[in-house]
Amino acid sequence: MQDLLQRLKAARVIDLAQTWFAGMPHWPTHPPFAIARTKEHGEYVLPGGVSSAAELITLGTHVGTHIDGLGHFSCNGVLHDSRTMEEAGIDRVPPIVRRGVFYDAAPGRELVVDHAISAAELEAGLRAPVQQGDVVLIRTGWGRRWRDPRQFINEQRQPGLSLEAAQWLSVKGVFACGADNVALERIPSPRMEVHVHLLVEKGIYIVECLDLEELASSGVSEFVFIAAPLKIAAATGAPLRPFALVKQ
Repeated sequence: MQDLLQRLKAARVIDLAQTWFAGMPHWPTHPPFAIARTKEHGEYVLPGGVSSAAELITLGTHVGTHIDGLGHFSCNGVLHDSRTMEEAGIDRVPPIVRRGVFYDAAPGRELVVDHAISAAELEAGLRAPVQQGDVVLIRTGWGRRWRDPRQFINEQRQPGLSLEAAQWLSVKGVFACGADNVALERIPSPRMEVHVHLLVEKGIYIVECLDLEELASSGVSEFVFIAAPLKIAAATGAPLRPFALVKQ
Protein backbone atom coordinates (compact mmCIF):
# COMPACT_ATOMS: atom_id res chain seq x y z
CA MET A 1 0.00 0.00 0.00
CA GLN A 2 2.74 2.48 0.90
CA ASP A 3 4.49 1.75 -2.39
CA LEU A 4 1.29 2.52 -4.30
CA LEU A 5 0.75 5.75 -2.35
CA GLN A 6 4.32 6.87 -2.99
CA ARG A 7 3.96 6.24 -6.70
CA LEU A 8 0.71 8.19 -6.79
CA LYS A 9 2.26 11.08 -4.86
CA ALA A 10 5.02 11.22 -7.45
CA ALA A 11 2.51 11.71 -10.27
CA ARG A 12 1.21 15.03 -11.55
CA VAL A 13 -2.58 15.28 -11.52
CA ILE A 14 -4.14 17.18 -14.43
CA ASP A 15 -7.82 18.11 -14.17
CA LEU A 16 -9.59 17.44 -17.49
CA ALA A 17 -13.00 18.89 -16.54
CA GLN A 18 -14.39 22.26 -17.54
CA THR A 19 -15.78 24.49 -14.78
CA TRP A 20 -19.54 24.54 -14.34
CA PHE A 21 -21.17 27.99 -14.16
CA ALA A 22 -24.57 29.53 -14.77
CA GLY A 23 -24.89 30.31 -18.47
CA MET A 24 -22.17 27.86 -19.52
CA PRO A 25 -22.34 26.31 -23.01
CA HIS A 26 -24.86 23.56 -23.66
CA TRP A 27 -26.27 21.76 -26.66
CA PRO A 28 -29.53 23.60 -27.48
CA THR A 29 -31.74 20.51 -27.14
CA HIS A 30 -30.39 19.64 -23.68
CA PRO A 31 -31.40 21.41 -20.44
CA PRO A 32 -28.94 24.10 -19.32
CA PHE A 33 -27.12 24.14 -16.03
CA ALA A 34 -28.60 26.43 -13.36
CA ILE A 35 -27.59 27.14 -9.78
CA ALA A 36 -29.21 29.12 -6.97
CA ARG A 37 -28.22 29.63 -3.32
CA THR A 38 -30.96 28.15 -1.12
CA LYS A 39 -29.44 28.81 2.30
CA GLU A 40 -27.20 31.71 3.27
CA HIS A 41 -24.79 32.00 6.19
CA GLY A 42 -26.53 33.53 9.17
CA GLU A 43 -30.04 32.35 8.32
CA TYR A 44 -29.86 29.48 10.82
CA VAL A 45 -27.21 29.97 13.45
CA LEU A 46 -26.11 27.09 15.67
CA PRO A 47 -24.60 27.46 19.13
CA GLY A 48 -21.19 29.06 18.95
CA GLY A 49 -22.13 31.20 15.94
CA VAL A 50 -21.91 28.34 13.44
CA SER A 51 -23.93 28.52 10.21
CA SER A 52 -23.89 26.82 6.83
CA ALA A 53 -24.79 27.63 3.24
CA ALA A 54 -26.09 25.44 0.41
CA GLU A 55 -27.39 25.67 -3.12
CA LEU A 56 -29.78 23.96 -5.54
CA ILE A 57 -28.60 22.89 -8.99
CA THR A 58 -30.46 21.68 -12.06
CA LEU A 59 -28.73 20.13 -15.03
CA GLY A 60 -29.06 17.85 -18.00
CA THR A 61 -27.02 14.67 -18.11
CA HIS A 62 -25.29 15.82 -21.32
CA VAL A 63 -24.05 19.27 -20.34
CA GLY A 64 -20.63 20.27 -19.08
CA THR A 65 -17.86 17.69 -19.11
CA HIS A 66 -19.84 14.47 -19.40
CA ILE A 67 -19.89 10.92 -20.69
CA ASP A 68 -22.40 9.55 -23.20
CA GLY A 69 -23.72 6.15 -22.16
CA LEU A 70 -24.83 3.39 -24.51
CA GLY A 71 -28.45 4.39 -24.04
CA HIS A 72 -27.87 7.85 -25.51
CA PHE A 73 -28.27 6.87 -29.17
CA SER A 74 -30.18 4.18 -31.03
CA CYS A 75 -30.58 3.24 -34.68
CA ASN A 76 -33.97 2.08 -35.93
CA GLY A 77 -35.03 1.92 -32.30
CA VAL A 78 -32.26 -0.49 -31.29
CA LEU A 79 -29.50 0.23 -28.75
CA HIS A 80 -26.05 -1.34 -28.73
CA ASP A 81 -26.23 -5.13 -28.51
CA SER A 82 -30.05 -4.82 -28.35
CA ARG A 83 -29.86 -3.74 -24.72
CA THR A 84 -32.75 -2.23 -22.81
CA MET A 85 -32.45 1.31 -21.47
CA GLU A 86 -31.86 -0.14 -18.01
CA GLU A 87 -29.11 -2.45 -19.29
CA ALA A 88 -27.48 0.46 -21.12
CA GLY A 89 -27.76 2.85 -18.16
CA ILE A 90 -24.81 4.96 -17.12
CA ASP A 91 -24.97 3.33 -13.69
CA ARG A 92 -23.62 0.17 -15.35
CA VAL A 93 -20.33 1.94 -16.14
CA PRO A 94 -17.79 1.17 -13.40
CA PRO A 95 -15.20 3.72 -12.24
CA ILE A 96 -12.76 4.16 -15.11
CA VAL A 97 -9.04 3.63 -14.50
CA ARG A 98 -7.36 3.03 -17.84
CA ARG A 99 -4.46 3.96 -20.04
CA GLY A 100 -5.07 7.25 -21.80
CA VAL A 101 -3.64 8.37 -25.14
CA PHE A 102 -3.60 12.02 -26.22
CA TYR A 103 -3.75 13.51 -29.72
CA ASP A 104 -3.42 17.25 -30.25
CA ALA A 105 -5.01 17.98 -33.62
CA ALA A 106 -4.11 21.67 -33.49
CA PRO A 107 -0.98 22.35 -31.40
CA GLY A 108 -1.00 25.94 -30.14
CA ARG A 109 -4.16 26.83 -32.02
CA GLU A 110 -7.67 25.60 -32.81
CA LEU A 111 -8.98 23.71 -35.82
CA VAL A 112 -10.97 25.66 -38.40
CA VAL A 113 -14.70 25.33 -38.05
CA ASP A 114 -15.41 22.75 -40.78
CA HIS A 115 -12.37 20.53 -40.28
CA ALA A 116 -13.06 16.80 -39.97
CA ILE A 117 -10.13 14.92 -38.45
CA SER A 118 -9.24 12.05 -40.76
CA ALA A 119 -7.95 8.61 -39.87
CA ALA A 120 -4.66 9.46 -41.57
CA GLU A 121 -4.25 12.59 -39.42
CA LEU A 122 -5.04 10.65 -36.29
CA GLU A 123 -2.66 7.81 -37.09
CA ALA A 124 0.17 10.15 -38.08
CA GLY A 125 -0.34 12.52 -35.15
CA LEU A 126 -0.58 10.02 -32.31
CA ARG A 127 2.79 9.80 -30.56
CA ALA A 128 1.80 6.69 -28.59
CA PRO A 129 0.27 3.53 -30.07
CA VAL A 130 -3.41 2.95 -29.36
CA GLN A 131 -4.12 -0.31 -27.57
CA GLN A 132 -7.27 -2.23 -26.79
CA GLY A 133 -9.14 -0.75 -23.83
CA ASP A 134 -7.54 2.69 -24.07
CA VAL A 135 -9.25 6.05 -23.60
CA VAL A 136 -8.26 8.33 -26.50
CA LEU A 137 -8.55 12.10 -25.97
CA ILE A 138 -8.47 14.53 -28.89
CA ARG A 139 -7.78 18.24 -28.64
CA THR A 140 -9.37 20.47 -31.28
CA GLY A 141 -8.52 23.71 -29.47
CA TRP A 142 -12.18 24.66 -29.10
CA GLY A 143 -12.07 24.03 -25.37
CA ARG A 144 -10.40 27.44 -25.06
CA ARG A 145 -13.75 28.99 -26.02
CA TRP A 146 -15.56 27.50 -23.00
CA ARG A 147 -16.00 30.80 -21.15
CA ASP A 148 -17.73 32.33 -24.18
CA PRO A 149 -20.80 30.11 -24.70
CA ARG A 150 -21.84 31.71 -27.98
CA GLN A 151 -18.38 31.27 -29.50
CA PHE A 152 -18.07 27.72 -28.16
CA ILE A 153 -21.41 26.45 -29.51
CA ASN A 154 -20.98 28.59 -32.66
CA GLU A 155 -24.50 27.91 -33.97
CA GLN A 156 -23.71 24.18 -33.79
CA ARG A 157 -20.77 24.35 -36.18
CA GLN A 158 -17.52 22.90 -34.87
CA PRO A 159 -14.58 20.83 -36.06
CA GLY A 160 -14.29 17.27 -34.85
CA LEU A 161 -13.77 13.61 -35.60
CA SER A 162 -14.69 12.10 -38.98
CA LEU A 163 -16.46 8.78 -39.32
CA GLU A 164 -13.38 7.12 -40.81
CA ALA A 165 -11.29 8.26 -37.84
CA ALA A 166 -13.91 6.87 -35.46
CA GLN A 167 -13.84 3.59 -37.37
CA TRP A 168 -10.04 3.52 -37.11
CA LEU A 169 -10.33 3.87 -33.33
CA SER A 170 -13.03 1.23 -33.03
CA VAL A 171 -10.87 -1.28 -34.90
CA LYS A 172 -8.23 -0.66 -32.22
CA GLY A 173 -10.80 -1.63 -29.58
CA VAL A 174 -10.76 1.57 -27.53
CA PHE A 175 -12.93 1.81 -24.42
CA ALA A 176 -13.84 5.48 -24.90
CA CYS A 177 -13.04 8.48 -27.04
CA GLY A 178 -13.25 12.09 -25.87
CA ALA A 179 -12.64 15.63 -27.08
CA ASP A 180 -12.79 19.27 -26.01
CA ASN A 181 -15.65 20.14 -28.36
CA VAL A 182 -19.38 19.75 -27.83
CA ALA A 183 -20.11 16.66 -29.94
CA LEU A 184 -16.80 14.84 -30.56
CA GLU A 185 -17.60 14.63 -34.27
CA ARG A 186 -17.60 17.52 -36.70
CA ILE A 187 -20.93 19.31 -36.68
CA PRO A 188 -23.36 19.84 -38.25
CA SER A 189 -23.74 16.10 -38.71
CA PRO A 190 -27.31 15.38 -39.82
CA ARG A 191 -27.03 11.63 -39.20
CA MET A 192 -24.60 11.83 -36.25
CA GLU A 193 -22.63 9.01 -37.86
CA VAL A 194 -19.78 9.05 -35.32
CA HIS A 195 -22.17 8.76 -32.37
CA VAL A 196 -24.07 5.94 -34.05
CA HIS A 197 -20.88 4.07 -34.94
CA LEU A 198 -19.23 4.36 -31.53
CA LEU A 199 -22.22 4.09 -29.20
CA VAL A 200 -24.65 1.90 -31.12
CA GLU A 201 -22.51 -0.26 -33.39
CA LYS A 202 -19.41 -0.69 -31.23
CA GLY A 203 -20.37 0.06 -27.61
CA ILE A 204 -17.62 2.68 -27.19
CA TYR A 205 -18.27 5.53 -24.76
CA ILE A 206 -17.97 9.19 -25.74
CA VAL A 207 -16.68 11.98 -23.48
CA GLU A 208 -17.37 15.60 -24.46
CA CYS A 209 -16.52 19.14 -23.36
CA LEU A 210 -13.14 18.26 -21.89
CA ASP A 211 -10.51 20.79 -20.87
CA LEU A 212 -7.35 19.56 -22.59
CA GLU A 213 -5.20 22.70 -22.45
CA GLU A 214 -3.04 21.71 -19.48
CA LEU A 215 -2.65 18.19 -20.83
CA ALA A 216 -1.50 19.65 -24.15
CA SER A 217 1.03 21.93 -22.46
CA SER A 218 2.44 19.01 -20.45
CA GLY A 219 3.76 17.40 -23.62
CA VAL A 220 2.64 13.90 -22.63
CA SER A 221 1.26 11.41 -25.12
CA GLU A 222 0.10 8.72 -22.67
CA PHE A 223 -1.14 8.82 -19.09
CA VAL A 224 -3.44 7.17 -16.58
CA PHE A 225 -7.05 8.23 -17.12
CA ILE A 226 -9.29 8.23 -14.03
CA ALA A 227 -12.97 9.18 -13.96
CA ALA A 228 -16.37 8.09 -12.68
CA PRO A 229 -19.82 9.12 -13.92
CA LEU A 230 -22.58 9.88 -11.45
CA LYS A 231 -24.34 6.58 -10.71
CA ILE A 232 -27.81 7.44 -12.04
CA ALA A 233 -30.02 4.42 -12.76
CA ALA A 234 -30.90 3.98 -16.46
CA ALA A 235 -29.57 7.45 -17.36
CA THR A 236 -28.24 8.03 -20.88
CA GLY A 237 -25.22 9.98 -19.65
CA ALA A 238 -23.80 11.76 -16.64
CA PRO A 239 -21.47 14.56 -15.54
CA LEU A 240 -17.85 13.40 -15.32
CA ARG A 241 -14.81 14.65 -13.38
CA PRO A 242 -11.85 13.11 -15.22
CA PHE A 243 -8.16 13.34 -14.33
CA ALA A 244 -4.91 12.47 -16.02
CA LEU A 245 -2.03 11.11 -13.95
CA VAL A 246 1.30 11.79 -15.61
CA LYS A 247 4.92 11.37 -14.63
CA GLN A 248 6.50 14.44 -13.05
